[in-house]
Amino acid sequence: MAPATSSLVTKMKVQLKLAIARLRMVQKTDEALGKTARRDMARLLDAGKINSARIRVENIIRSDITTELHEILELYCELLLARAGLLESSTCDPGMEEAIKSIIYAAPKTEIRELQNVRALLGEKYGKQFVLEAMENTNGKVNEMVVKKLSVTPPKDELVQGYLEEIAKAYGVNWPKRDLGEAPPDYDEDSSHGPSSGQKQKTASQEDSREAAAQEELSKATPPKTIGAHNPLKVTPSSPSSENPHPRVTLNRLELTPSKKMQEANAGAKPAQKKDDIGDGIPDVDELSKRFAALKR
Repeated sequence: MAPATSSLVTKMKVQLKLAIARLRMVQKTDEALGKTARRDMARLLDAGKINSARIRVENIIRSDITTELHEILELYCELLLARAGLLESSTCDPGMEEAIKSIIYAAPKTEIRELQNVRALLGEKYGKQFVLEAMENTNGKVNEMVVKKLSVTPPKDELVQGYLEEIAKAYGVNWPKRDLGEAPPDYDEDSSHGPSSGQKQKTASQEDSREAAAQEELSKATPPKTIGAHNPLKVTPSSPSSENPHPRVTLNRLELTPSKKMQEANAGAKPAQKKDDIGDGIPDVDELSKRFAALKR
């Protein structure tokens, strides 16, 4: 039984890696298609074909929902791959139950073949009863976001309107139509519960003036004498990564390198001095010995 389980887990790990790669590729493809669809939608709004735009924008909304679903399933596949050792057990680990049941629930409703292969291996591992509970979501272990994104309910009017406004704003289309000199509307929920636009501008200008005064006072301030090695403020370089194993401190893309004096201070070395400077005013040991001998005579 143990060798068979190990072989099943090995197959599952391979299929999980393939499913993750496929999900990422599908997300990139959908993102590229979504940009083209949004551009076409902006042309419809600019041409005044609002009814056609309202109908076609639902395809964009559904594509975005599917992409969000793929992102969730990708994270669950990565979780199962990271905790593959727990799949050796004959029972489902409680920490992985949500991920496993969410994949079993969502896989048949997607077009990702590798994800369906993972589902088949999970069914072979835990049995038909476990798969039936996941499909019916008997215990409510399936992620609520997965269930919601797989629902076939049409989008609300508010969501459609919001999509159209964001697309028009992104592509510079004047929709909803307003005068060119008219500023965008300021949506104040309630004037009695919040400041008006004029009061907001006045408050912002006062904050800007106070900030400028504070910056001026800070520039005139004298730094404390204790600043130095014991100062808690320090510059920390970015964390090492595979692309940058030796991170360096930069400012506006210019590398900050320590000066010669700083290097000598960090190394604990004193600045070099010329030999001629030492013998100008201070005698050496041999000369002092001769002087003491002459005094004794």
